Amino acid sequence: MSERITIDPITRLEGHGKIEIFLDDNGDVERAFLQIPELRGFEQFAVGRPVEEMPRITPRICGVCPTTHHMCSTKAVDAVFNTPPTPTGRKIRELIYNAFQFEDHTLHFFFLGGPDFVVGPQAPAAERNILGVIGKVGLEIGGQVIRARREARDIINYLGGKVIHPVCGLPGGVSKGLDEEHRVEFLEVAKSSIEFAQFALKIFDDIVLKNKDYVDIVVGDAYQLQTYYMGLVDENNKLNFYDGDVRVVDTKGKEFCKFKPDEYLDHIAEHVEPWSYVKFPFLKKIGWKGFIEGEDTSIYRVAPLARLNASDGMATPLAQEHYEQMFEVLGGKPSHHTLAFHWARLIETLQAAETMKLLLEDKTITDPNIRQIPTNTPNEGVGIVEAPRGTLIHHYKTDERGIMEEANLIVATVHNSPAIAMSIEKAAKAFIKGGNVSEGLLNMAEMAFRPYDPCHACGTHSLPGEMPIIINVYDRNHELVKRLKR
Repeated sequence: MSERITIDPITRLEGHGKIEIFLDDNGDVERAFLQIPELRGFEQFAVGRPVEEMPRITPRICGVCPTTHHMCSTKAVDAVFNTPPTPTGRKIRELIYNAFQFEDHTLHFFFLGGPDFVVGPQAPAAERNILGVIGKVGLEIGGQVIRARREARDIINYLGGKVIHPVCGLPGGVSKGLDEEHRVEFLEVAKSSIEFAQFALKIFDDIVLKNKDYVDIVVGDAYQLQTYYMGLVDENNKLNFYDGDVRVVDTKGKEFCKFKPDEYLDHIAEHVEPWSYVKFPFLKKIGWKGFIEGEDTSIYRVAPLARLNASDGMATPLAQEHYEQMFEVLGGKPSHHTLAFHWARLIETLQAAETMKLLLEDKTITDPNIRQIPTNTPNEGVGIVEAPRGTLIHHYKTDERGIMEEANLIVATVHNSPAIAMSIEKAAKAFIKGGNVSEGLLNMAEMAFRPYDPCHACGTHSLPGEMPIIINVYDRNHELVKRLKR
């Protein structure tokens, strides 16, 4: 009979989930499962609604990444009406979206993922949070984090109408333009954002890369997984958050396929398991091979490291310098080191800030022609953007009046769900041996999912959504021997 450890819920992520760890008679990990025990329903909520309402409905999926759903939904509605935005409308959308990428990546590093390194992976649980980070790096730096996020969110709030649930996206453009006064003001914000992103990369260099113990953890086998990688790229195969083709590379970094948004069903299929409400996507042309890594796998990953692996480089010069440094340190492309998602996330933060600056230096962004009115009969459309957490797909079908008949949403965390499950099991097997279980070791297992910045609020939905934290430890006879409860 095996011993069973339950971590419910897992911490420092969006949404709810739990980890079940089963130990064999020797106290070693036999299996570990990430379970998402909530039912998703947003596709059904959409049916019967006017399609132009979708950019205002879907941001309610998540209060952390509503801008992502708003932009992706708006792009899908553009496609439904076959009405692309005006050049100025697109620039404004990209400005909003890069400001969002900047502030969301900053949030994750300092509040969610960073405590594992800045404070320490086996530090007391009460210290592995933003307060512990501030205690380590100082109040002044904590103030800089808050200011940098606030200023980026001011851009979203001004142009998006709301910072939490933007309302600016319309088929064919946006609802509000940018005047010269705010262009100049926001340009200064972009410049300071570049400085902050470089500062955050220096913190990572000082605290993580100069600590041999941390580097050994990053490049160790426990947090390594050989998969395919997916991300949006521009016409030069450079990383793009807002638009482009979807590019997939294999475990050796060779291009496997590249496709347009409306071709995604030719390349992605979804597998289901009875122990989770989250689906498990895989590459359709390979077929489902199970939860395996290596050359024979059909599992792919999305999110920052995956985007850097799938691209031929960054689209901005400063970010490109750090991109080259990262792959040099990690031993070349592609990198399969899961904890390097944290490093890649900071490099993307720098590209987002540089892109904001480039957009705001272009005075045509103040052109008043911010929208073209749709005149085509609505039908079907697909929108894809790169969420902070990876590739996001919205696919809508309507009747001739534009009333929603069908919606399909594949969110970033769902793309990563097979790899997250595998990463957790691999880390648990590496650290939990001989029945030796501690909060620090359990956190080392949890560290396997945090680099993905998972958002199960996007992948699953239920009411009322309570979140007590319970850790149950069972003996080999399945008798409860210890319960830790919030």
